Amino acid sequence: MTRKQRRLTMIGAAGVTLALALGLVLWAMSDTIVFFRAPSQVASEGVEPGVRFRLGGLVEAGSVERHGDQVTTFAVGDGGGIVPVRYQGLLPDLFREGQGVVAEGRLDAEGLFVADTVLARHDENYMPREVADALKENGLWQHDGPAVRPAAARDLPSTTPTQ
Repeated sequence: MTRKQRRLTMIGAAGVTLALALGLVLWAMSDTIVFFRAPSQVASEGVEPGVRFRLGGLVEAGSVERHGDQVTTFAVGDGGGIVPVRYQGLLPDLFREGQGVVAEGRLDAEGLFVADTVLARHDENYMPREVADALKENGLWQHDGPAVRPAAARDLPSTTPTQ
């Protein structure tokens, strides 16, 4: 074997080894990759039961059922579809009807989304990009303008000293 042939063989072997390693890493991560879907996508695409994904939208008014301190069911909608959600556990303090929410879990055989994690937005200006995009598509997004301070904060006297 000539020197050039040995070099090409080594480069080819290294390429095959890297491709194999990359394939194994992607295969190992396939169970941990979680995709985002809006309620309208869940209805139109027919998501298979048992597939793990994130569901984002607005908590539908009148859909929250509380049993003690724990909410057991609520519905998430985006104007194009509504998905019922079941969650066992304490919800974030900012969780309420009409607010943005992202739930992570799986659909069961009846089409009920069984969530194991529920995330609520953390201030008045934040919403995950995917949720905001889905709401904009359905004409429900209302926060396109600049951030506006609440009226109560505008009416307070200024605390900066005057000279």
